[in-house]
Amino acid sequence: MDNFKIDLDADGILVCAFDVPNKTMNTFTKAALADLEKIAERAKTDAGVKGVILTSGKDNGFCAGADLEEMIGGAWEAESGDDEQSKLKAAFNAAFEMNRVYRLLETCGKPVVAALNGLALGGGLEVSLACHYRVLSNGPKVQVGLPEIKIGLFPGGGGSQRLPRLIGAQAALMAMSEGKSFKPQEALGAGVVDELADPDKVLDAAKTWIKTKGDPVARWDKKDFKIPGGGPYHPAGAQVFIMGNALLRKQSYGNYPAVINLMHAVYEGLQLPIDQAIRVESRYFCNTLMTPQAKAMIRTFFFSMQALGKGAGRPAGVPKSDVTKVAVLGAGMMGAGIAYVSALAGIETILIDRDQASADKGKAHCEDLLKKAVSRGKMSQDKATGVLNLITATPDYAKIEGADLVVEAVFENTDLKEQVTKAAEAPLYSGAKADTAIFGTNTSTIPITLLATASSKPENYIGVHFFSPVDRMPLVELIRGEKTSDATVAKAIDYALKIKKTPIVVNDSRFFFANRCFIPFTAEGMIMWSEGIAPALIDNAGRMTGMPRGPLEMMDDVALDLLTKITSETAKAMGDAYEPIPGEKEVAQMVADGRYGRKNGKGFYDYPEQKGAPKTLWQGTLDAFPVKMAEADPAQVEELKKRLLYVQAVTAARCFEEGVITDPREADVGSILGWGFAPWSGGIVSLMDAIGIAKFVEELDRMTALYGKRFAPPQLLRDMAKNGETFYSRFDKAGKKAA
Repeated sequence: MDNFKIDLDADGILVCAFDVPNKTMNTFTKAALADLEKIAERAKTDAGVKGVILTSGKDNGFCAGADLEEMIGGAWEAESGDDEQSKLKAAFNAAFEMNRVYRLLETCGKPVVAALNGLALGGGLEVSLACHYRVLSNGPKVQVGLPEIKIGLFPGGGGSQRLPRLIGAQAALMAMSEGKSFKPQEALGAGVVDELADPDKVLDAAKTWIKTKGDPVARWDKKDFKIPGGGPYHPAGAQVFIMGNALLRKQSYGNYPAVINLMHAVYEGLQLPIDQAIRVESRYFCNTLMTPQAKAMIRTFFFSMQALGKGAGRPAGVPKSDVTKVAVLGAGMMGAGIAYVSALAGIETILIDRDQASADKGKAHCEDLLKKAVSRGKMSQDKATGVLNLITATPDYAKIEGADLVVEAVFENTDLKEQVTKAAEAPLYSGAKADTAIFGTNTSTIPITLLATASSKPENYIGVHFFSPVDRMPLVELIRGEKTSDATVAKAIDYALKIKKTPIVVNDSRFFFANRCFIPFTAEGMIMWSEGIAPALIDNAGRMTGMPRGPLEMMDDVALDLLTKITSETAKAMGDAYEPIPGEKEVAQMVADGRYGRKNGKGFYDYPEQKGAPKTLWQGTLDAFPVKMAEADPAQVEELKKRLLYVQAVTAARCFEEGVITDPREADVGSILGWGFAPWSGGIVSLMDAIGIAKFVEELDRMTALYGKRFAPPQLLRDMAKNGETFYSRFDKAGKKAA
């Protein structure tokens, strides 16, 4: 076999070590499933086999699931005719293949144990659920789970049927709908695994069970089996589905077909014997896989994220660099966060502010983050101490000498940024690394080319836009100025990857890509507010789009005083070309009255001091503009949702037309990681492609007539509609013309 190393020991135990050749991690491919079928057949027919153990031949884990590249690439699709019935049958057979093989293993007549010597996710956990016993390594980095929902799918290898039968419908639905991963003790406590063992004792524990208790019949195949907590028609079990259906819809707003189909599969499957149940699962899995949401989410969250995480946007022909020393200018929340993630990656970090007390305050923030990590068991105290020791807090710019990179993170003020740039470049470009060092500015709005005029080496100057809070937000937006060199971009990407961030590269423009697309979301909320639409209705519609917050509460989170400063700076820079947003003056007055947002407990909402207490809308939001729409029918709600999503999407289209961004993968990943654009869509570009460009343009024309020129489609969209193009076919960066 190509994918399993087989050994029959003296006790008749067939040890099968999963070891896919030329892969760092095991995944189930068509070939691996064929090998597993051979194992099941040998166990069934060979009298010398007394039991089977599935384990891994790799050190880093058991199995990460199904090979999505092969699945989506079509390797699992059978030949079929042109009629829909044949296509549907072929798709079902492809989706059912994993279930069919796992079931053969489960019913081979010999006890089968999963000896999980590392992580087991997706199909990797599902094959272990088809085993009769599960032993899990009690290692620090081990986890098991069914995370398929996070890429728009749900467990399709029997997980939606076996896990509820193992731990009960309620616990299983919660785990699967969240894509929850269990650490070893959690997995044992939940009943997902049967035994924990030290990493070097997992195989021994599996053999012991086979020799002493080995039972070749799955618990759900026994006549006396009862579903833990009761099935759909049991009084207690029925409540799970009544409440669960409402809860899942509240969480997903119906945007995720995978969540709805998961509920269907579990509800229907638990009423049937396992053989029929897994066929029900495959039917719903197949339907889910064919949805635009699943296709877009798989492309973005798996393929594109993986590519960008390996530096797909890195200029070719530039040697790799290793950033070992970074200087951060500004020790506020943003600067301190940048210092923290840099030191966490093992980089010597100089944290600079105007005086020692200010610099020390920034380092204290880093220390607080490290204390939290230690208290939660995510880091040892020795590791935390080592990270903190890498950070030097100082007002002394001379300590910048020898740095590979300076990241300026002072306030959004052009004059201040010019001042600190000149002060920092003197030591930066005087040391041993003067020829290779680069300068990055963490501006979120000001054009890089403008800021680079203060630099003595504009070719070494680049925008490095982090998102707040830096320790949790995974994206870094790198912005090329007019003179930024490829070598500078490459080095900035190398730094971003080292600190475990996903980089996207965009070209210079005021607000760049992320903020330019995000600002219209909050602006549209303000416009709706000025139109007399109730603030509660605006924010509810915003959440229903799949955005993490409504537009008004998002403004509170960002901070109203910061937004007014950005508005003021923008108006100053644009002069007569600046067009005020309706509601802008009212927000400025709120700030003048001391309502800054969540950070001081007063904004569009009032935030109680009591922890866990819900926020409430501030009465003043209702007084600012007469409320004309306090309630809305479904059609009106859909229109509000459409306005909030489409105004962002058409802005992204303008960014493509102007060359601000050129790669659909970076646009999709950046939109989701940067400002939380509706993940169910697969990203801001995938949304337009799924709607269809021609239909999107038609809707934009309608909305332009109703609401104004902010919805007007650019010529690029009209050309694409005429030519039948998608963003992924027109702007093909991956070398695959995928419509």
